[in-house]
Amino acid sequence: MPRELSKVVLPTYTIEPPDILVVEAIHIVPRSPYLLRTGDVVAISVINTLPDAPIAGAFPIQPGGTVSFGTPYGSARISGLTIQQAMEELRRVLAMHIRDPLVSVSLVEMSGKQQIAGQHLVGPDGTVTLGSYGSIPVVGLTLAQAKSVIEQHLAASLEDPEVAVDVFAYNSKVYYVITEGAGMGDTVTRFPVTGNETVLDALSNVNGMTSVSSKRIWIARPTPHYGEMQILPVDWQGVSAGAVAATNYQLLPGDRLFIAEDKLVAFDTHLGKLFSPLERAMGFTLLTVGTATRLSGAVLKGGGNANRGFSSGGP
Repeated sequence: MPRELSKVVLPTYTIEPPDILVVEAIHIVPRSPYLLRTGDVVAISVINTLPDAPIAGAFPIQPGGTVSFGTPYGSARISGLTIQQAMEELRRVLAMHIRDPLVSVSLVEMSGKQQIAGQHLVGPDGTVTLGSYGSIPVVGLTLAQAKSVIEQHLAASLEDPEVAVDVFAYNSKVYYVITEGAGMGDTVTRFPVTGNETVLDALSNVNGMTSVSSKRIWIARPTPHYGEMQILPVDWQGVSAGAVAATNYQLLPGDRLFIAEDKLVAFDTHLGKLFSPLERAMGFTLLTVGTATRLSGAVLKGGGNANRGFSSGGP
């Protein structure tokens, strides 16, 4: 049994919802012929421009599919064209302002690269979505397998694509800390498993035990067989005060660390729940009787004063 001083390495991580993957685009080259699109960045160099208005550098294709050169050349629409067609279009537009422009165009960055690179949530259907490249099933795969599957999917649109895949947030492998509430409601806290947590680590994550907790703690570990359970008692006094590592178990995915309630506190809470309705009923009864008594006394007192007033007014 893995413990504080004899931990084990967890099995190779497999991807499941709702993990978050980070994908880096290492080699992203479009298959020929590639049609330029909005968001792409192209390098444009022009010879024979005006002396005070050279054209050389990287130009993003703006919304509307155009690149802008500013004054005095204006802009040209190249979205939807191949590199060769874009060169011819730029030469045609610039020829209206300068004589014999020599244009060179190359693709610097694809807009699709931003769709691939970044953080991607594994959806409930077990897929990650890479923008216009579609969704790719990755559930149950290791990182190496996910990298291979993503590259194979991208190969339909790209030439020898290469990506790097890693886990940004380990959300699917978790353990639970359950604190019994002594009749006032149990609390359940969920934490991701990073491969190094022990019972002491888990308790520190919930700031220790509450005022209604006892020192009876155990781990309930799920088993693959229905109806079976594995219970690992924790010697809290030994773990905390004695630094005994024997029951400071390493937590595994799916573990439930259960902190039992203090029975005296629970008994007091249950008594309070039992007698509280009776106390309310008795209090209401006493209030009603007291009010009725005071009202009766006031009526009798008022009646006596009236009689005395009538007697004094006689002949």
